[in-house]
Order: sequence, then structure tokens, then C-alpha cells
Amino acid sequence: MTAKTHTLVPKHTKASDAEKKRVLAEHNISVWQLPRISQEDPAILALKVEVGDVIRIERESRTAGKAIYYRVVME
Repeated sequence: MTAKTHTLVPKHTKASDAEKKRVLAEHNISVWQLPRISQEDPAILALKVEVGDVIRIERESRTAGKAIYYRVVME
């Protein structure tokens, strides 16, 4: 499930457990070292997230084509 579409808001999706584990291992970090996103952020309200979930954000980039960012859900 993805959040509502808006031209200025990049695509937000909840990362699967496997993706979350892979990203953390790839960067040798804990989930709490990721940048944070509020549980009340309008871009993720429709995703039914819980504290500690990881959100995958896909942004269009002129140089990279698509850039992927990850955020951990906080209260």
C-alpha cells in the first residue's frame, strides 16, 4: 500500500522486514540511527505504520534517475 499521490510528495512505502534487515546490514547501523519521520506525517498516515517501522522514500533525481531514502517511524 502506498500513500496518496501528490505531485510534490515523493512515493512513500513501508519497507518489508527483509528490506529493512538488508539496509541496516548494508550500512552497518541500527534502525535508530536512521533519520526519523513522525508517525503523524501526512505522507505516511495511510500506511498504518508503527514506531520502529522503516519507510522507503523514492525521489526523482536528474542525476541518479531515482534516489532511495529510508526513515524510521517515531512518535
